[in-house]
Amino acid sequence: MSKARMADSNWRAVFGHDEPYDEQVDGIETTLDTARDGGFVALEGACGTGKTMIALTAGIDLVRDPDTDYERVFVLTSVKQQLRQFEMDLETINANLPTDWNPVSGLTLVGKADVCPYNREGAGGIDDSNVYDRCETLRDRTRDLTGEGGSTTAANLAARARSQQIGLADSGSRGSGARFLETAGEPAPYPPELPEYDDGGPAGSEIEYCPFYAQYLEDLPEEGSDGDASEAVPFDFTETGLVTPEDLVSMSVKHGTCPHSVMGALLGQTEVVIGNYYHAFDPTTTGAFTGALLDDSTFVVCDEAHMLEPRVRDLVSEGIADGTLRDAETELSRVIQPIKFEREGRRAEGGSKTADADLVRAELNETDVSYDELEQVRDFLRALREELDRRVRVHLDRNYRGWQSDLTELSDEEIPLRDPGVPGEDEISEWAAREGYSDAIWVRAESVGAVVERILNEAEDEEKTRASPAVGRVLGEWYRQNHTDYFREIELERTWDETEPADSWRRAYTARLALHNCVPSDAIGSRLAAFGGGILMSATLEPIEAFTEVTGLEYLESEGRPVVERRYGLHFPEDNRESFAVAVPKFTYDNRGRPGEENPTRRQYADALAQIGRVPGNVLVGMPSYGEAEWAAGALEDRLSKPVLLDESSGDDVTESLKDEFFAGEGKVLVTSLRGTLTEGVDYSGDRLSAAVICGVPIVNTSSPRTKAVRRAYDDEFGDGFAYALTVPAVRKARQAVGRVIRSPEDVGIRVLLDERYARESWDSVRGYLPDGEREEFQPVSPDMLEFGLERFRGRLESR
Repeated sequence: MSKARMADSNWRAVFGHDEPYDEQVDGIETTLDTARDGGFVALEGACGTGKTMIALTAGIDLVRDPDTDYERVFVLTSVKQQLRQFEMDLETINANLPTDWNPVSGLTLVGKADVCPYNREGAGGIDDSNVYDRCETLRDRTRDLTGEGGSTTAANLAARARSQQIGLADSGSRGSGARFLETAGEPAPYPPELPEYDDGGPAGSEIEYCPFYAQYLEDLPEEGSDGDASEAVPFDFTETGLVTPEDLVSMSVKHGTCPHSVMGALLGQTEVVIGNYYHAFDPTTTGAFTGALLDDSTFVVCDEAHMLEPRVRDLVSEGIADGTLRDAETELSRVIQPIKFEREGRRAEGGSKTADADLVRAELNETDVSYDELEQVRDFLRALREELDRRVRVHLDRNYRGWQSDLTELSDEEIPLRDPGVPGEDEISEWAAREGYSDAIWVRAESVGAVVERILNEAEDEEKTRASPAVGRVLGEWYRQNHTDYFREIELERTWDETEPADSWRRAYTARLALHNCVPSDAIGSRLAAFGGGILMSATLEPIEAFTEVTGLEYLESEGRPVVERRYGLHFPEDNRESFAVAVPKFTYDNRGRPGEENPTRRQYADALAQIGRVPGNVLVGMPSYGEAEWAAGALEDRLSKPVLLDESSGDDVTESLKDEFFAGEGKVLVTSLRGTLTEGVDYSGDRLSAAVICGVPIVNTSSPRTKAVRRAYDDEFGDGFAYALTVPAVRKARQAVGRVIRSPEDVGIRVLLDERYARESWDSVRGYLPDGEREEFQPVSPDMLEFGLERFRGRLESR
C-alpha cells in the first residue's frame, strides 16, 4: 500500500481538533518516538485525556509517514461503546484533514453472523445457530462448482441467481412480481431463497450455492495476475473513509457480493482496522481470519488495557464439554463402523450416516493415522466420559445429599483435579495412566480428530464444525502443558435439559473439563511482540509496573524494545467534584456476614449509602456481587423516597432497558454488581450521574479453586500472587466505577469509596494502589463526617 501524504507533514495535520491538550501533545509525541523504535507505550489517562485521539493520531501519522514501515493501525477494545468512540474520532479526523489529502480508510470488524445477508434476514434456512457451518458448506460447494474441473463458472452461478429472480418477475408469480432479499436498506439482486445449480442430472441432484460468494469469486483477479483480493471490493475504499458494518453490508449487497469476503479483502488494505481482543488473541479467529494483521507492519492499540490480562486468560484457556466428548465419540464410531462391519462380514444399517469403507481406507492411506488409532481414541473418549460422570456424581453426593430428588437446588460448581495451592499432576492424567492409556493417545488425538472431520465432511458433502478436532486439540494441550501455569478442573454450569433423565445431573448441568492458563503473560507478550509497536491504554492501569509484568511487556523490554510509561490525571475543574474515602469497617464476609444478617457493619454501610443516595440526581451504587446488590437495594428502599433500581444478572436487553429507565426523568438510585456491565464503558456524562459509591474492595471469591490456582501461579511468577492476581484488579474495578461520574469539564459530582482499606494504611490497605493524584483527592473521612462533607459540597454548588 502506498503512503498517502508527503513526508514533511506532521501529526497536527492528522489531529482532529483545533488545539490538543498538553497531555495529548506529550502522549502523541511519546508514542511516535517509541513506536519508531519498535516499542510500546503503557498509558494511564483519566477520562477526558483524549486517549482515543492520541492513539489514532499517532498511529495514522506513522502509517502515512513514508519513512516508517507501518501500514495500518489495529485497534483492539473490549467495550462496544469504546469501539464507537474510535469510529467517531476517525470520522472527526477525516472531517478535518487537509483538503488535498485522501480520507483515512477505516474498517470495523464483526462476525460472519452480523454481515451474512441471509442470516440478517432469517432467509435461506440460515440463522444464528447454523450460519458458520452453512456458510462454509455453501462456499465449498460454490468453489467446487467453479474451480478446476468444475461444471460451471462463478459468473454463470451469479447470473443464474439473478435470472431466477427475473424469471419470477416475468412469470408474474407470487403476486406483484419478484421478491428481492433486502438488508441494510438495499435490495440484493437475488431472491430470498438460496439458489440451486442443476446440471441436467436426475431430480434431487441440484446443488445449493451462495450467489453472493459466487459474485465475489467472479470479481477476484485471475490466478497468476498481479492483482490482489482488494480488486473484488465493489467500492473505492480509498475515498470512502470509515466503513462501518452497516456500510459494508449495504455496499456489498447492492453489488450482489459477499460482505464477509469483502471485509477479508479489505483487512490488509485498510489504514485503520477496529476490532476486539478476539481478533488478535483468539487462536481460532487469528488462524482463520485476522492472521495477516499480526506482523511488524501493524501499529496496535490496546484500549481498556486493564482488561487485557483477564480477557486473554479466557481466550487462551481450553475446555471440552461432556456433550462434545459424546459427539466426538459418535463421530469416531461412524468412521470406524464401515471398516469394522466389513471385517465382520456385516453391512451398515440402512440410512445410517457413515462413510463407506473405501473412503475411510483412502483417507487413512493419505495420512499417518491408522485404523487402530481411531479405535484407541474412541475407546479413550468413552472411558473419559464415564470417569467424568463418576467424578461429578461423587462430588454431588458429597455436597448435595439426595440431589437426585431436587435438581433445582444445584448451583454452579468447580471440581478441582489437584490441590490448587500445590502444583502437581492432575487426577484425570493419573487415572489415564493407571488405566493403561498411553501418552501417545493424548498426543495423537488431534491428528485423529482432523482425519475424522475430513472423512465425515467428504461422506456427507457438507462442511460442518465437527467435535473430534476440538476434542483432539484440547487433549493434546492437556498432555503438553505444565501443572503450575495451567490448572485443570471440572466445571459444572447450571443449565436445564428436559431430554435427560429426571434423576441425572446432566438434566441440571453442563459439565466441562477445563484447562485454565493461569499466567497469560507469555501469550500476551509473544503476541504483542509480533506487532511493530503500539500503545496500551486505560483510565486504570496503575500500578503500571505490575501491569507491564502481567502483560509480558517486561519481556519485550528485555529484548531491547522500549516500553515507556505515561500517567495523566484528571484535569477538569476540581471545584466540580468531591471525593471521599470513608473509614467504615472493612466490607468483608467476616465483618458483614450473609446478605440477610443484621449487624453493626451492615447498618453503617446502609446509613452511608442512604446519605449518598439523597444527593440530588442519579446515584450509582457498586457492590461486590449481585447478592450484595440485592441487599443494598432493599436497605435503600427502606430509607429513601427516590426510586431504587436493582440490576440483576440478566441479558443485554434487560440491562439496556434498566439503563434507559435510570436516565429518564427525576433522580434515582441504581444498584449493581461491580461484576456487571454498568460500571465500565457506559456513558454517564452530563446530568446522567451525580454520585457514584463503591462498597468494599471487589476482590473475587478467594475460595474458588481456580482463583487459588491463579494466586499460586502468580506467587511463583511475580512473587505476590494475592496483590497481582486479586487486589490490583479489584482496585481497578473500583476506580473504573467511580470514574463514571466526571466525564467532561462541565460534569459535577461526588465519588465515594466506602471501606477503611481505601482510607487508612494497614496490612491489607489498598490506598497505596491509588495513583498519587487520586490518593490526594480521596480524602479519608470518618462515617460521621461523611454527611457533613456532602452538605458542604452541596452548599458550595448552591452558592455559585
